[in-house]
Amino acid sequence: MKRKIDAVYENGLLRPLEPLALAERQRVSVTIEVDGPDEWLDQDALAWAVQEGDVTISLDDVRGRLAKLTGTLSELVISERGQYGWRNPSLRHA
Repeated sequence: MKRKIDAVYENGLLRPLEPLALAERQRVSVTIEVDGPDEWLDQDALAWAVQEGDVTISLDDVRGRLAKLTGTLSELVISERGQYGWRNPSLRHA
C-alpha cells in the first residue's frame, strides 16, 4: 500500500499529522520530500500581482481605502466575483 502523509520532524522523530493504521513495530518505507519556504505560495497569483500591481499606490492609500469598506473583505470579493470566484471585469474598481 502506498499513501502520502504529512509529518513534522520534532526532537529527532517524524510525527505524523494524522493517525496511521499501522501495527505496533510494523516496518514501513519512508520517502522524505521537504517543502521549501515558498512551496505553499501560489506562483501564478504572485506573477499576476506583479503584472497588475501599481507601485505608485502607497500602503497608506490602501489602508485608507480598506478602512472605508463595509462588511469584510472576503464578503466584498465574493459579491464581486460571485459564488464560484469567477472574475467579472465590469465590477473592477478604479
